[in-house]
Amino acid sequence: MKYNYFIPTRIIFGENCIKENSDHMAIGHKALIVTGKSSRNNGSLDDVVSALESHGIKYEIFDRVKSNPDLENVSEGANVARRADVDFVIGIGGGSPLDASKAIAVLAANPMMDAEELFSKTFKNKPLPIIAVPTTAGTGSEVTPYSILTYDRIGSKKNFASPYIFPQVAFLDARYTINLPYSVTVDTMLDALSHLIEGYLSVKYGDFYFWMVEKGLKGFSESYKSVMDGQLDLKAREVLLNSSLLGGMLIAHTGTSMVHAMGYSLTYYKDIPHGRANGMLLADYLKFNCETDGDKVEHILNLLNIRDIEGLRSIVSGLLQRVDKRPDISESEMAHYASIAIKAPNIANNKKVVTQEDLFKIYKSSLMEI
Repeated sequence: MKYNYFIPTRIIFGENCIKENSDHMAIGHKALIVTGKSSRNNGSLDDVVSALESHGIKYEIFDRVKSNPDLENVSEGANVARRADVDFVIGIGGGSPLDASKAIAVLAANPMMDAEELFSKTFKNKPLPIIAVPTTAGTGSEVTPYSILTYDRIGSKKNFASPYIFPQVAFLDARYTINLPYSVTVDTMLDALSHLIEGYLSVKYGDFYFWMVEKGLKGFSESYKSVMDGQLDLKAREVLLNSSLLGGMLIAHTGTSMVHAMGYSLTYYKDIPHGRANGMLLADYLKFNCETDGDKVEHILNLLNIRDIEGLRSIVSGLLQRVDKRPDISESEMAHYASIAIKAPNIANNKKVVTQEDLFKIYKSSLMEI
């Protein structure tokens, strides 16, 4: 079997890593900082600006990234980038700003390109270089070649991938996650968990990647009780951030699978945060795959120190019980979501053949249990 385990991103991890490694921020003359509003409160934006100013680098701030960025949103950011004549992009935030920064970097370098052409995965000019500063522990976007955007034409989300949108540098400082709300901590943690599990069960998985799975899932095992209790100190936040990083590195090679394909509709139609949507589906996803990947499913549970799949369901339910009430979704809506998910390319990453009826049954069982 042949493996491709190249990740071109320089990863700098640790407290005050931007301040202590500010020279790695100096990759151009003027930056577009792509972010939401929270970076002004967690210290990340101040640290980035300070690093840029210490090297005499100018910058423009685009802080209008939506919680689920769409083509219009990233086109707006690209227009700002071109008007400001920037030569690199810095994404600060959770998955939405990081994914938006990648799309903006492509569009800014290709002024004649329509945003919808992003999904063709071909572009004339290389994207602007990207720096990523994650402020949540879940997405792993700082080390992936993917950008996931809301795509109204299909009534769901869709990703585009290119080796050219790997961030050049990623700065990971758990201090930026220390004051995350409980709901965001849970949602992003479940996103990282789904990356590790889906990556392990993907048809593209190879044994070389097991160290990512092992360390990532053990990190979750160490942390979920602290999350439930709301007792997360900086050390625990670093463990979560590291598990998220490992999950991102894993799916950079394996891709995601049916959980993500199914979760997108829950986010698009019901505004359920991405990681939460994934978490709701995980137990029944594992049940579905026991027939073809029983040994791996058992290994996942062992690494998580959980007795069985129902134990995982109970843990996810416990994490979510303080987040929101169970979503009200009709069977006809679930059937519609299944008809969308079955068309997603990442469905093919599942070893066991998946039908639309299978997806409907997983929706039904998962959403009635949570």
